[in-house]
Amino acid sequence: MNKKIKFSKRTSIFEIEEGNKLCPKFNKAKLLPCITTEYKTKEILMFSYVNKLAFQKSLETKKAHYYSRSRSSIWLKGETSGMYHNIKNILIDDDQDCIIFEVKLTKPKKGGKEASCHVGYKSCFYRKIQIIDGNVSLKFTEKKKSFDPNIVYKGIANPTKI
Repeated sequence: MNKKIKFSKRTSIFEIEEGNKLCPKFNKAKLLPCITTEYKTKEILMFSYVNKLAFQKSLETKKAHYYSRSRSSIWLKGETSGMYHNIKNILIDDDQDCIIFEVKLTKPKKGGKEASCHVGYKSCFYRKIQIIDGNVSLKFTEKKKSFDPNIVYKGIANPTKI
């Protein structure tokens, strides 16, 4: 692994908004919101959080590391499934409190197409909210799964919590 990435201190609004120093602002839970998109298509794949260490590991390895609030731990996307998020670009917003990972996807270890979502779809945003005559429902935007999650994640607990 490369030398440990260090973040600069937040010393002035000018430096934060107009400067060239990376000085992210983590929230009260010490997390930074992260949107992940596919590099080529710009399709939104997922929303997550990174803590300081996950962000540093992502910068150092060029592989996306996230912070799981449900598991209270850092995870390397793809370590279990093979569906790595290989980082091509990282963008940061104006006040440095939100980032975007632009990634190249890889295929699951156990067959299927490039994807990101543990449910089997390419994107975690595979449904949209629709309101018809005052009735709210979800409509699928992806018609077919990219892989079978029962095969890829066999024997592994679902990360979704009720």
